[in-house]
Order: sequence, then C-alpha cells, then structure tokens
Amino acid sequence: MNNKVINNSLPLIHCQDLCQYFDDADERVTIFESLNLSLEQGESIAITGASGSGKSTLLYLLGGLEQPKTGTLHVDGVDLSKLSANKLAKFRNHTLGFVYQFHHLLPEFSALENVAMPLMIRGENISDITERAKDLLVQVGLEHRIHHLPSMMSGGERQRTAIARALINEPKCILADEPTGNLDNKTARQVYELLLSLNEEYKTSLVVVTHDQDLAAQMQRKVVLHDGALINAVNSR
Repeated sequence: MNNKVINNSLPLIHCQDLCQYFDDADERVTIFESLNLSLEQGESIAITGASGSGKSTLLYLLGGLEQPKTGTLHVDGVDLSKLSANKLAKFRNHTLGFVYQFHHLLPEFSALENVAMPLMIRGENISDITERAKDLLVQVGLEHRIHHLPSMMSGGERQRTAIARALINEPKCILADEPTGNLDNKTARQVYELLLSLNEEYKTSLVVVTHDQDLAAQMQRKVVLHDGALINAVNSR
C-alpha cells in the first residue's frame, strides 16, 4: 500500500441533521434525529453506547448500506443520496473498508482468495491482486495461513484476514462494527493494536462501533450515542 496525499480542507465524513426511524405497526420508532458528526481524514473515532442505541445503524448509514430518512451525508465530498445503487456500490468498493463482529469470510475460499475478492470483483489484473493480497496477509502476521481455509484458522486469524480484506482496496476509511466482540481479551488486544497501527501508518480513518472500553480508549476521539444524540467523551490518547 502507498501512503496517500491527504486533503485536510474537508472532513472525510460529514453528516448533518441525520434522522433514522422505522414504523412498527401504528408506532414510529425513532432511532435518532438531528444527529451531526464529522470525521477528519486520518482520524480514529469510537462510537459507544448501550445496546439498541443505534450504533450499528449509524455505521451502516456512514457506509451507505442504509439511507437516512432525512439529513445530509457526505463521504469524501460525495453526497451518498445522489448516487444510484450501482454507483454507490462502486464508491464503497473504492473508498471504504468494512470489518464486522463476525468475519464474513467465504468458507470455500482461502485466506488469500478472501482478501483478494474486492479487487477481483473490480476485474483488476489477477497477478497484481495476488501480490497485494499476499503482502497484506504478511503485514497482519498471517504469512503461514495464506492458503488456509477459514475453518482451518483461529478466531483471531479469521478477523485479521477480514482486516486485510478491508485494506486491499486502500480505503480512505475503515468502518468496524464490534471488531473484537467475538474474541478473547488477548486476541482482541492484538486486533485493535493492528487496527491502530494501520491507522497510524497509512492515515486511514477509522470508525469503530464498540462496547470494548479498552478499544474505545485507544481512539483519538470517543462519542457516546445516547437518547438519539452523540455526546463527546474525553479520551486520553
């Protein structure tokens, strides 16, 4: 991966007056309304809050996986609401990386093939893709697992493979939803130290939804989603 020139004139992510709700029978359930958030390029931020507060919903909105009912959302200067489904999918593939609590690796493919998949979908040169995928697996400490299936790897190894897959397209931002939620404490620490080192080295922005207060404390900034509003919290980092 190459270091990118960062334009600090605009936030990487900027959302204003976001409102999201769903209708349940005759009742409207509001998740949040008039929600504002900005993320600078190269910044790391943790979004915390109680279960059911809407953290994952917010992350899906930021990643263009869901659409807000009202409000504006710009990612890398692009208004996501203006994109067609195909253009939105292409934008995600080029700009964002996703890491979830469950790794979502394809079980029939090796670690190398799983990591390479986003670029294979683009139709890029297979030999170039393979080299980039190998380099990333080495970088996350999995050079000995390159040809292993997910079923042959530990939970931590699978999650590190998922992180390598999220990085293959050299994203400007990684969106992570409880990335250490299924891991023991030791493995969780290894995973978030890896995420933080990648954030530091490549200036890849990082948005992490988490209940893990140790992980949240390592971010440059922490916000709490409470009663539909984001509350800034003080971090020591």
